[in-house]
Parts: sequence; C-alpha cells; structure tokens
Amino acid sequence: MLLSDFHITIPTELIAQEPLAQRDQSRLLVCRRGALSCEATTFRQLPNYVQAGDLLVFNDTRVIPARLQGKKTTGGAVEVFLLEKRAAGTWQVLVRGKHIRVGTLLHFGEQGEVRGEVTADEGQTKVVHFDADDAQLLQCGSIPLPPYIRRAANQHDQERYQSLFARHEGAVAAPTASLHFTPEIMERMQARGIRVAFTTLHVGLGTFLPIKVENIREHTMHAEYYDVPAATIDAIREVKAQGGRVIAVGTTVVRALESCFAVPDRLAPNGRTEIFIYPGYHFRVVDQMITNFHLPDSTLILLVSAFHGKEHIKRAYEYAVAQRFRFFSYGDAMAIL
Repeated sequence: MLLSDFHITIPTELIAQEPLAQRDQSRLLVCRRGALSCEATTFRQLPNYVQAGDLLVFNDTRVIPARLQGKKTTGGAVEVFLLEKRAAGTWQVLVRGKHIRVGTLLHFGEQGEVRGEVTADEGQTKVVHFDADDAQLLQCGSIPLPPYIRRAANQHDQERYQSLFARHEGAVAAPTASLHFTPEIMERMQARGIRVAFTTLHVGLGTFLPIKVENIREHTMHAEYYDVPAATIDAIREVKAQGGRVIAVGTTVVRALESCFAVPDRLAPNGRTEIFIYPGYHFRVVDQMITNFHLPDSTLILLVSAFHGKEHIKRAYEYAVAQRFRFFSYGDAMAIL
C-alpha cells in the first residue's frame, strides 16, 4: 500500500487563511458512504441530514498556547513548540533554531524571565525542563496555528481556533470539525432528537505529522492521550441497541472511539493510543463522520479513505477543488453519511 496512491493536489489559493465571520457560514460537502456522488450545501443545513436517535460525539480537548518564541543564552532566536507534558516543568517539544543540543539554555518572556534547558534529544523531538509552572509558561506562548496558515496568530484566533466544547487543556492543534458548530445548530440538533456525547483526545504529533515513507505500513504513529467517559460508552451502547448511528465529529473522535472499542468484550476507555487507521481497517463503532478536508500525504487522508474508500475520497476532493471549497483547519467541512 503506497502513499503515492493516495496523493491529492490542493491549490494553494484554496487553503483558508482566516476563519469566516460566522462559524456555520462554512460550506458542507455531503457524501454517502460507499457512493461516488456528493452534493454541496452549507453547514447550517447539517441538522437536516441527521436523524432522531443518532448520537453526535465531540472532542472536548482545548488547544494550549503551545508556540513559544525565545532566545538562547548566546542570543540566537529559537522557537519551541510544546507537544506533551512529561512531568512538572518538563515537556516534549519540537525546536526550531541553530545548534540546539542537550544542555542548551533557552529564555522566554518579555524579559527572558522563564528559562528552559534541553535535557534530552529524542531525534525528531527534544525534552526541555522549564523553571516555571504551567500558567507562567503558557503565558509566554501563542495559539499554534498550522504552518499552512501563513500569518501569526492573533487575538481572534484565541476564540476561533477553539470549539464551543473545548474544556480539557492539552491539545496542540484544534479538532477542526468541531469549529463549525454554533449554539443555534446544537439547538436544532437537540430539537430533532439528536443526542450528544463527548470524548477527549489531546491532538499531538501523532495526528499532524506527515507520512515520510512510501510504504504506508512502515509509518509509526506517535501516541496521544485519550479518554472516553463512561457516560459516552453507555450512550453509544444505547444508541446502537436502538438502531441509531454514532456520528464522530472529527477524525480525533474516530481514533478515540475505535481505540476504546478495539478489542471485543474488553474496553480500553482511556490511555495512550497509537492507532493507525488506513484502508482495510474494520470500523467497530463509528457509522458516520463529519470532518474537515485534510492535508495530502497525512494519516488523516488515509483514515477518511478507509472510511469512505480511496477512489471516493479522491473524487470528493476533486469535486471540492472544482467547486472552490476552502481547505484545512479554517476551511469547509464534509459529512460522510
């Protein structure tokens, strides 16, 4: 199974650089699972496509201000991207800068008052110990917009790069399918008899790191923390028993739920998941999916291809390009129903 078989070309001018004025102004590409046809509508029409008794599951993770701009003791500029907390004051990070090695001292904040030391080199990532608590450290950071958004984060992003449901801090990227939802859409969903549940998956390196090997099966996922509450597990079982469908809002929800129910008769409701979903995977929980458009050569393209079919996803993306949809984090959405 080759990565090049899944490559999709997205014109640069279609990559959304700003959120729309209203969350639910985005467009929605509606696909029927296993069918080539699709239709374009608006996200505000989503409640018309779900049915009473279905269950919407959201990721309630909250994005932390994970991008820190600082300097080395020698004065050279450095950027640290927080990935995951390892212990009090100690984080796994990505570092951009010259000559960063174990023992390098880093300074952050307006006066360089927050200091860090590189304590381990793990190859792709490093470990830094900071002499500050989490609140002090995160005050030095900014919202970590993806690199394809070619501008610095601003105050507006602090609200719009979080979903309405963001509660548990820990993500370094937003679960972007949730960004389209508004209180009005949720009220319409509930009026139609749609149930709602939540899970947590702290989006990290495992979700957004590109695949760099041609043989897909050689790719190694990085682990991410997830938690599926007992109330969500109960809701899934009830909905399934009553003939309803489980609708995952975002690929992170898919990964959390499929990790929880991966082994029949033995739940894994929380922990760290390295689940890698690509064509041939048998979905145990998720019946429908709402998702944004994903980067070429990413694990998420493979996930949606596993759910909808490789040729169906290619056809859907080609249609979206032809119809001038907006792509990626601040872009439009698709529903695979």
